[in-house]
Amino acid sequence: MAGPLTAAATQNIRKTVAAWPAPTQMSHLESLLRYLAKWRSQVLAQTYLGRHGPVVWGGIFAGMTYSAATEGALMARLLGAYESELHPHIAAIAEAGVDVIIDVGCAEGYYAVGLARMLPRVTVHAHDIDPKARQACAALAAGNGVAERVIIGEEFKPEDFEAFAGRRVLVMVDAEGAELDVLQPALSPALAQMSLIVETHDVWRAGALDTLVERFTPTHEILRVDQQGKAADLPDWLAALGHLDQLLAVWEWRFKPTPWLVMRPRAAS
Repeated sequence: MAGPLTAAATQNIRKTVAAWPAPTQMSHLESLLRYLAKWRSQVLAQTYLGRHGPVVWGGIFAGMTYSAATEGALMARLLGAYESELHPHIAAIAEAGVDVIIDVGCAEGYYAVGLARMLPRVTVHAHDIDPKARQACAALAAGNGVAERVIIGEEFKPEDFEAFAGRRVLVMVDAEGAELDVLQPALSPALAQMSLIVETHDVWRAGALDTLVERFTPTHEILRVDQQGKAADLPDWLAALGHLDQLLAVWEWRFKPTPWLVMRPRAAS
């Protein structure tokens, strides 16, 4: 018997297809394909939670209690494959020494809480303009025993970086285009000495990536990191499924590229 998720998907598909005009356009099929892929990804996530409980399987946040994403793919996060392209860069910055992390656009706290667990001497300042996201982040921090080191706040403004001047800071920004508003070195001189990992969203703000490169080239070494194919450690039951399910398990639901910029301060001459 189909579960509620599959029953709802079946009903939505029937309504969608019935409403298609003739002739059907390629865009209609592409939209349906994406919908079906998200449905299957959610089914895999439910299966994972039923078998393993709300615990991240692998990656740099392995062992973190986690069960819900406020947006995007839950399954890739549960496997620990989510944005795995960033893992070596996060590890390198952490190894170089960090005592505070500023997470702008923290959502439900996947990074804020994961990094607090990974780096037990670090304080994380997690900011989001969405009250539901802040509430979810607080709950995730409490559930993982790091609430005292995850300080949750609302909007983070450019001048707020100045309160962290002189410290060893990692700034992480995923703000759906607002990275251009938050990261303004002219208003935040302290940024010159901070490491940054920024997801860029030309899809929402044309030229966002190039603008940030221009702003930070005088002070930082900049590396562009693009999404790549995933090769994740899989539970036995998932490894026994077809290749398509394995691909969907690590799919992050992106509909267009959103490259990251990894920016580290230039060494003083």
